[in-house]
Amino acid sequence: MFSPYRSTTAARNRAVICMAKERRVKMVAKQIQRELSDMLLTDQVLQYAILPEAALGADRYLSSLTTISDVEVSSDLQVVKVYVSVFGDERGKEVAISGLKSKAKYVRGQLGKRMKLRLTPEVRFIEDESLERGSRVIAILDKIKSEKTVQDPKVDQDESSDPNDGNEEWEDDDPDDDIIYVK
Repeated sequence: MFSPYRSTTAARNRAVICMAKERRVKMVAKQIQRELSDMLLTDQVLQYAILPEAALGADRYLSSLTTISDVEVSSDLQVVKVYVSVFGDERGKEVAISGLKSKAKYVRGQLGKRMKLRLTPEVRFIEDESLERGSRVIAILDKIKSEKTVQDPKVDQDESSDPNDGNEEWEDDDPDDDIIYVK
């Protein structure tokens, strides 16, 4: 037997899934990144969550640096993944990430007040180590380069003595030979 009440109850229990256009998702992600960056600079609650010692008078600029490196918004605008880079010691990183995670509901509420969205997305903070890995790779490459110059200083002098040495093969194939420049 068919009951009209049964179908409406089932319809209410189903979640409404709407997929936003890719352009809108990118715009929302960019705006969320701007708002979160502004909140990190101006909001006292977030500053104390990242660095609890700031409430006691510690200099928040010298102890650790926290930046929003990337923001990913799901296609249905329900979940936001915020990638956070923290420069500082290990304890500072742990405190900053745990402080941000503990204030996720507060951040969601503040985003809801600052932005005009039908539904404010759930905020998830994720530690981003890509900048730190990049700086380690650059340090390793610099170390290898300095070791190489210590071992073969004569080779580097030969390479730097004649800067036009590598240009000989390019001089013959100049595609701009037919162009006449007028002054």
